[in-house]
Amino acid sequence: MQRLSIRAANQNDLEQLNELMYLLHDEHHQQSPEFFKTADDIEQEKSIARYLDNPECLVFVAVQEANIVGFITGHFCELVSTVSKPVQMGSIDELYVVQSQRQNGVARALCQTIEKRFEEYGVREMFVEVWDFNRPANRLYQELGFVNHINWLRKPLGR
Repeated sequence: MQRLSIRAANQNDLEQLNELMYLLHDEHHQQSPEFFKTADDIEQEKSIARYLDNPECLVFVAVQEANIVGFITGHFCELVSTVSKPVQMGSIDELYVVQSQRQNGVARALCQTIEKRFEEYGVREMFVEVWDFNRPANRLYQELGFVNHINWLRKPLGR
């Protein structure tokens, strides 16, 4: 594997990041079209540029040579509910690695980088939402120490 570097994303990365974000949403739609919008629909509604402009958001890229081969986005928030104590949280919002670089430690390196940054900012816990069909991501997050804290169950009605 060629040398991998992880760094904070910047405006110059926007074109490549938009392409990777499109691929991420296209994969989700292909895996589960009954739940996910098309990548074209999402592209009109959601922009990674907003993450770059928001001081409460983080974007890191994995770079090999001049190419971005993966990215991770996240944000800071306070978990507040009527039944649990408030906790400073960091959320992983998107994580994507190009198919040719999967199983090479890229996703792990991105997760470890954002985790370190969250710790530097005093975040007490991290969370991530992962769809059940995404077995590789579920395995990775479990290996990184994430545990289930709530189960969302779905049941179609009618038909």
